[in-house]
Amino acid sequence: MQVAEGIFVHQGRDELPDTLNHGEIANIGFVAGTRCVAIIDSGGSPEQGRALKVAVEALSPLPVCYVINTHVHPDHIYGNRAFALPGVHFVGHRKLAQAMSLRAGYYLENAGKRLNIVLEPADFIPPDIAVDDALKLDLGGRTLRLTAHAAAHTDSDLTVYDEKTQTLWAADLLFMTHVPVVDGSVNGWLAELAKLRAIPARHAIPGHGPVSADWPAASDAELGYLEMLRAEIREYIRQGKTMEAAMNGIGLSARRNWQLFDEFHKRNISTAFAELEWE
Repeated sequence: MQVAEGIFVHQGRDELPDTLNHGEIANIGFVAGTRCVAIIDSGGSPEQGRALKVAVEALSPLPVCYVINTHVHPDHIYGNRAFALPGVHFVGHRKLAQAMSLRAGYYLENAGKRLNIVLEPADFIPPDIAVDDALKLDLGGRTLRLTAHAAAHTDSDLTVYDEKTQTLWAADLLFMTHVPVVDGSVNGWLAELAKLRAIPARHAIPGHGPVSADWPAASDAELGYLEMLRAEIREYIRQGKTMEAAMNGIGLSARRNWQLFDEFHKRNISTAFAELEWE
């Protein structure tokens, strides 16, 4: 679906990755300039990466010049190999290569069992362009501004801002409908989200949820969830309560607001509690 001039997004499903959806659960897509195309996240399986490549070829005569991976999670990187062609550069956070290396063994071992897909070491393509802080990519008539973030959703989060259409591709720093998943730092996520909300974008593309939404209103629900999570965990810690008590008592009223709440909320509490008890 075209969400702005030259910006195309395929919407993922609000589901756990499994053998039926093959991990194809994230919003992925591409941005076209007048010179070339940038892929933003290649998909949750090699097959989805190939399908994305076919879609690009059907919608644009231009070559792919960049594949931007917004972080290390499988639903965003497993399609990379489809674009491993001469002239294509892979772009990611400065910590992405290390994160891929650390997780590759686990990912390879579990791909068949959990997703019913076949992965090989060649499917894990680290960035040859690492973003330390910020980077601009010229696609011809269109500049993408990439920002490498401190630990938030993960420790390898990258966002993409299209100056031409004022579109913020927030990836998994923005969850809508799907409950946010903390695999990095709740403090860091709130800090990075505050910076993102100051960007004068007209609309944003989340990593999970609708293909586009008004900004910064699109992040209001996520902000509320993360603030609630942090505040209530801090109070439990202040009272000397255990992580187990927190996992059974915090934030249950938020269940009605989010898909996959039961699958991820307790995990979020565990991750955030381990961080906040050392403040």
